[in-house]
Amino acid sequence: MSVFNVKRVDRLVAMSVLGSLLMVWLVLTGFDAVTQFLRQLVHVGKNGYTLSNAIVYVLVTFPRRAYEMFGNAALIGGLLGLGGLAGTGELTALRAAGMSRLRIAGSAVGVVAALIVGVVVLGETAAPWGDQQAQTMQLRMKSADLGMGTNSGLWARDGNSFINARGTSLKRHDGLSTVQLSDVRVFTFTDEGQLSRFEWAKTAEHDGREWILRDVRSTTLDAQGTHTTLLASQPWQSSLNPQVLAQSVIQPQYLSMRDLRRNMHYLESNGESPGSYAVAFWGRALYPLNVLVLVLCAMPFAFGTLRSGGLGKRMFIGMLLAIGWYFLQQAMVNFGTVYGMPPLLANLLPASILALAAWLYFRRSA
Repeated sequence: MSVFNVKRVDRLVAMSVLGSLLMVWLVLTGFDAVTQFLRQLVHVGKNGYTLSNAIVYVLVTFPRRAYEMFGNAALIGGLLGLGGLAGTGELTALRAAGMSRLRIAGSAVGVVAALIVGVVVLGETAAPWGDQQAQTMQLRMKSADLGMGTNSGLWARDGNSFINARGTSLKRHDGLSTVQLSDVRVFTFTDEGQLSRFEWAKTAEHDGREWILRDVRSTTLDAQGTHTTLLASQPWQSSLNPQVLAQSVIQPQYLSMRDLRRNMHYLESNGESPGSYAVAFWGRALYPLNVLVLVLCAMPFAFGTLRSGGLGKRMFIGMLLAIGWYFLQQAMVNFGTVYGMPPLLANLLPASILALAAWLYFRRSA
């Protein structure tokens, strides 16, 4: 087969897969967005949360939904695209012309590889930003005295005190998610609006009964001047609701790799396990590999099972593979986390198994 004909074949496969992929991607993301909008309607009217806020919430989280749905769209779209060519006999003609199954599958995966570059950029820029804006809206809805600044962290009012925490992170303890505040500043004012006390703490955690400040520097201001004391820890009488904070902190899987790495470094420097942040980091880092391997492993169905099937059969097989892959990946990552497997290996294992299965198939059918 000449180079000219090979390019025509690549274009044929690419356009077929691209059209199906974009259609499925739009449908999946749109359906997810509509579902979330209906959920947001329940909160309309609470603490000034309006219908326009619900619409904005869905819009700013749309990039993250598109990022999450791309893998499933690539899988189902690839099957629909090649399945359509199989149904018209064009795949059979390409095989008869001497093209291997791996070569045809490579053309389909190449389309996904080109798109995934933009998807990764979306997942590292617009998606985390949108999620931060959405969480700020949710935090404001749940408590009128709480707010989240883009660069200044968490802000809260507690009586005559104003609290600022530059960093917030989730920790797992006894199966429950708890929030840890870092670089905490507490400004206490008199009834006349004069600053009377300033406290800085390295961290603040809720132990189930009360808040505890650690590595505290407390400064009191009075007519005689300022007085500073240093304490390793001290109880903190605050009405901040730890459950509301835990629900409002952005989940690790929604953070950018840069933010995940920063939280991992912070926890490791304090002798703590990075936990879910490390799992989320390597899941994001290996996201392109997982998508490409998943699409490649689905391509064999286009050469056999889908040849005589219609659109419904292809959609069913695509969704079945997507659901099966999701549970396989989650099970292996959770298994690795429970038994102390390094997060990189736990996230790499599912893709490695699929890659091995694809290699064995294409090697046998070459």
